[in-house]
Amino acid sequence: MTKQIASLGYQVFFEKNLDSLEPFITSRNYSQILVLVDRNTNDYCLPILQSALSKITDYDIIEVDPGEENKNIDFCIGVWKTMLDFGADRKALMINLGGGVVTDMGGFAASTYKRGIDFIQIPTTLLSQVDASVGGKTGIDLDNVKNIIGTFTQPQAVFISGQFLSTLDDRQMRSGFAEVIKHGLIYDKDLFLRTKSVNLEADDLDDIVFRSVEIKNEVITEDPTEKGLRKILNFGHTIGHAIEGYSLIHDANPLLHGEAIALGMICEAYIAHKINGLSAADLSEIVQAFDNRFERYPFSGDIYQELIALMQNDKKNAGRKLGFVLLSEIGKCDYNIYVEEELIKESLDFYRNR
Repeated sequence: MTKQIASLGYQVFFEKNLDSLEPFITSRNYSQILVLVDRNTNDYCLPILQSALSKITDYDIIEVDPGEENKNIDFCIGVWKTMLDFGADRKALMINLGGGVVTDMGGFAASTYKRGIDFIQIPTTLLSQVDASVGGKTGIDLDNVKNIIGTFTQPQAVFISGQFLSTLDDRQMRSGFAEVIKHGLIYDKDLFLRTKSVNLEADDLDDIVFRSVEIKNEVITEDPTEKGLRKILNFGHTIGHAIEGYSLIHDANPLLHGEAIALGMICEAYIAHKINGLSAADLSEIVQAFDNRFERYPFSGDIYQELIALMQNDKKNAGRKLGFVLLSEIGKCDYNIYVEEELIKESLDFYRNR
């Protein structure tokens, strides 16, 4: 059964076997099809795509290395050069088959190659299905600053299939689920309450994924270019992105995006409790929800200034003022709140010492 969400000029298809994908492509008379994968999706997800494209056999594969550390201009140049080597023209189609790294970088590469070619997103991780699947954000990292180079370019379509989730390990599933919890915290308390009892290994997640994407789509449809409401999607990301960047620099096994954002949401919930009216009971409930799913990330106060320096590159800032999205209660939040460094450090202390 196909379910659809209408986004900004395109459709998001939810269907197990990607039944609508081949008719969608063949109706558009593309000159060439390129499929961007990483090593993991080449092995585990490409066969699912090939089954869906039973009548389309002529396409070229571009493979990149997996991992956030490879979402940079050097790897993007490699994608552009391969597109040139394959002779891709402006009527070519790029299918991005992968997690957020592939969909972010593939969307950016497609949106800039010959001033833009069509692309389709097929997110294969829980994180990319509920986060990168809608909104038209493309991008790459620069000097460990997340998504600082990019465009707002909408795909031609997005196809989401629960089949791909069976290829993920527990850590990847929990990382993606952090963004589902976030959508509940900022917009829908009922969704947040549902997430508390979900068994990621055993439960069917189709309805929760659909609701999570539906929430994000409602927000980005009202504010496509992040001038206002869309900023609420960044809850947990001011501190979370800094922690993620720090971990990429210093750790042999860096934090996944959702792991870092979970940490950031705990810290930013504490700040919200201090200055934005979030109750102590709500703070405790939020902390418990994340502690039930994520191990603590150990760090000392010695890294605080490095984290602050990374936060100063955040897109939500105004001049030197550090911008935050802060909850007022579970299911509601405010944006464009600027927070002093000392309170940020206090929130990091709260995370470490709770």
